[in-house]
Amino acid sequence: MLTLLNLFRIIAFLEGVSYILLLFIATPIKYFGNDPQYVKLLGMPHGLLFIAYIILAIILGSKLKWKTKTLLFILAASIIPFGTFYIEKVYLKQAS
Repeated sequence: MLTLLNLFRIIAFLEGVSYILLLFIATPIKYFGNDPQYVKLLGMPHGLLFIAYIILAIILGSKLKWKTKTLLFILAASIIPFGTFYIEKVYLKQAS
C-alpha cells in the first residue's frame, strides 16, 4: 500500500536524482557545450518534484509531529546535492 511516508520517500529519491542530473550533467553541458537542451528537458520535472517534496515534507512533518528545526532541516536538504538521500537514511528510516 502506498502510504504518505512511502510516497514521500519516492518523491525524495526522484527529486534527488533529478537535482544531481541537472546540476552535474545538464548544467555543465549547457555552459561548456553550449547546449541548453538538457537543462530544458530536466528543469520542469525537477521543479515539479521539488514542489512535491516541499509540500509532502510539510504534510508529513505535521502528521509525524516533527519539531520545527527538524522540518527546516529536511526542507533545506532539498537544495543540497545528495541531501534527500541523507534524509532518507537518517530521518525517514526512523519514521517507519
